[in-house]
Amino acid sequence: MSRVTLFDGKSLSNWNVIGDADWKLEGGAVVATRGNGFLVSKTSYGDFQIKVEFWVDEDGNSGVFIRCTDPQNVTGDNAYEVNIYDKRPDPTYGTGAIANVAKVDPMPKAGGKWNTYEITAKGSHFVVVLNGIKTADAQDDKFKSGHIALQYAPGAHDAGIVKFRRIEIIPL
Repeated sequence: MSRVTLFDGKSLSNWNVIGDADWKLEGGAVVATRGNGFLVSKTSYGDFQIKVEFWVDEDGNSGVFIRCTDPQNVTGDNAYEVNIYDKRPDPTYGTGAIANVAKVDPMPKAGGKWNTYEITAKGSHFVVVLNGIKTADAQDDKFKSGHIALQYAPGAHDAGIVKFRRIEIIPL
């Protein structure tokens, strides 16, 4: 299968914006610092491997939502959220976890540096690798396909910076 570049640092042409997050292109990344919202892929995917580079500050609250069944209203109830949230009040489903599906222990810290998620969704099997270390391996069959969504949400102190760059997907 061939690799598809979803974000090249120059254009958001593969994405729709929902919500009021202040997404802007800056230094080869897409950055948000306030508001609440998502960048949602224009294409839907079933089985895939996606590689996402991200940076958050310590207060950042974000996630890579996969198999989003409603691209106009992305939630943890209609998608899988691979979480990015170092200060999540319940760290069980913090950074490295798939919220409400696959716990992470111990929770790695992603704040203040560039990180790489490699997420594989094949049938009902999900594997999350953060910076080369497997953080989640789970089975779940609620959602078979859907859009990819990148989240910006207010963090631990209603603040935080989130950046994404170099996003590539390989349909399987």
